[in-house]
Amino acid sequence: MNRSFRTRLTTGALIGVVAGMLGLSFASVPLYRLFCQATGYDGTPKTVGVVRPDHATEQTITVRFDANVNSALPWSFHPEQRQVQVRFGEETLVHYRAVNTSDRPVTGMATFNVVPEKVAPYFSKLECFCFTEQTLAAGQEVSMPVLFFVDPALMQDPTVRDVTSITLSYTFHRAEGEPAGQPTTARLDTARSTKAGG
Repeated sequence: MNRSFRTRLTTGALIGVVAGMLGLSFASVPLYRLFCQATGYDGTPKTVGVVRPDHATEQTITVRFDANVNSALPWSFHPEQRQVQVRFGEETLVHYRAVNTSDRPVTGMATFNVVPEKVAPYFSKLECFCFTEQTLAAGQEVSMPVLFFVDPALMQDPTVRDVTSITLSYTFHRAEGEPAGQPTTARLDTARSTKAGG
């Protein structure tokens, strides 16, 4: 094997390694998010592989709601109720409200987590406006639903049995690229029962 061939081979291998590392760096953020959503890691409620409980308990827990908006997004955003009392294993429907305060369509995307972080594996979202980008027309106001449950298994875990309340928090950011087009709104069958709280 001559020196010129070995040099080309080594150069090609190094280029391949660099390209692979760049690919992994771009993929790491969505892969990390997917991992968190599947496992409840880092305070991220489970949204992947969620299994609905087959029963609800009589024991309850308080779920509070928090809303934030990045300064680059011209929206107002808040929960329609500050908290609800839910039974473990019970599907609960709540709503947030968003308003586009600008004079043109704007697309946003919500990030989310729960506090305390250690309960995230037991907090599962079945449907949520945060699963997709949301586009609001100029001045448009929409109700954004979230359907969730708290797994009864939480009561059997000695590391989290002391938790009496959970806070579900969202932060809306301007979507990357912010595609123009027809405004869309989050919709969910509101015929499902919802629990109102104080």
